[in-house]
Amino acid sequence: MHGLNWSWIVVAAIAPGFAGMLIAYPMWRMNQPILGNLAGSAVIFAVAIALIMREHIELDRQVQACLAQGFTCWPDPSAFMRYSVYAGIALVQVMALFSVSLRVEHRLRRRGYDPEWR
Repeated sequence: MHGLNWSWIVVAAIAPGFAGMLIAYPMWRMNQPILGNLAGSAVIFAVAIALIMREHIELDRQVQACLAQGFTCWPDPSAFMRYSVYAGIALVQVMALFSVSLRVEHRLRRRGYDPEWR
């Protein structure tokens, strides 16, 4: 129960942001940036909640194993810190999604003008 599970943190840092972009991009191209942002954010936050629940179940199993052996043990770092790592990663990914959305929307808006008017 000591230390963070870095393999799951790497998964949380890569997969949800990529999946959110894949979901949002077609909606951005259809001039629906808000809908794309909502869909991408929903994917990112859903994966973050799933990873937090996975971490919770893992910690609960380890604590129950300690209690079954007759002593108490506490995770290091605390459960709150473990959960906040996943939540923080998700928040950064949603901010990046919104930033990319602004760039895509700007390019789509400027695409309708002749190059000499840009």
